[in-house]
Amino acid sequence: MSRVLAVFGATGQQGGSIIHHVLNDPELSQKYKIRAITRNPDSKQANLLKAKVEVVQGDVANRASLETALMGVHTAFAMTTPTFGPGGLEIEYNAGKTIADVAIEKGAEYIIFSTLPSTNEISGGKYTKVNPFDAKAKIEQYIRGLPIRSAFFSGGYFMENFQPQTFWYPQKALDGNWTLTRNNSPKTRLPWINALGDTGKFVGAILAEPDKYEGQTFCAATAFYSWEEVAAIMSKTTGKTVIYQQVSPEEYKKSLPLDPDMFLEGFSCHEEFGYYGLESEKAVAWAVENARGSLSTFEDYLTAHPLQLG
Repeated sequence: MSRVLAVFGATGQQGGSIIHHVLNDPELSQKYKIRAITRNPDSKQANLLKAKVEVVQGDVANRASLETALMGVHTAFAMTTPTFGPGGLEIEYNAGKTIADVAIEKGAEYIIFSTLPSTNEISGGKYTKVNPFDAKAKIEQYIRGLPIRSAFFSGGYFMENFQPQTFWYPQKALDGNWTLTRNNSPKTRLPWINALGDTGKFVGAILAEPDKYEGQTFCAATAFYSWEEVAAIMSKTTGKTVIYQQVSPEEYKKSLPLDPDMFLEGFSCHEEFGYYGLESEKAVAWAVENARGSLSTFEDYLTAHPLQLG
């Protein structure tokens, strides 16, 4: 009999990737019956899912809805969304804690949580304002202390960030070329993942062999790219000249539409201490080796989803 796999964030990039991967994997599609959990089961994206999987309503702000959604679930893929502003860390932490607590109450046997490394911890307390990272790391530690088996997916920077968020985009310069600016050195290497295309390949490995990967964290990315390499790949795939330019922290903060201190500290921490800490590249190499399927390079992604540089 198939195990019920609950997928939070089912209409988003991570959840959508997992659903697609499981449905198209001959082994996993037989092993698991998907239950897609979404806050709005009547949305356009949810209605598209209904032709393929069970879709149920579940909202962390409504514990009763989670109790219904997680009834009879064997494995849960859980994720939380950032809350910006005062108290954001605790709000997100409490959301993750609630999901885990209800999952155990309803008899779940395994949780896969979408975590992130704590910038506060990695930096020894130097960078304290990257709440989405610290909140997820705190949830991870809470889950590790619970009487349930667990494993963790820790995604790198999403390649998709360059699509909807225009402040990630290169900006047109006076000479007609395009400039990609950050406060980092051009040589700063960061891990990148095609979230929609590849999350399911990492989580799929855990689903295929949950005993093998119990307690493990997949530091999930295709590869590390420097900002110089990112700009070069953008140039190649668009036919435009894209140049990376390092700017001062103050200038970079002015370009950000929300929570500038968070973005500034995040990029600064990842340059100075590594995205996953000092062993970042080793951790990503292990995840790539254990992923269930081939992964998208940044060039692959931008070829399939070209930047619109006018």
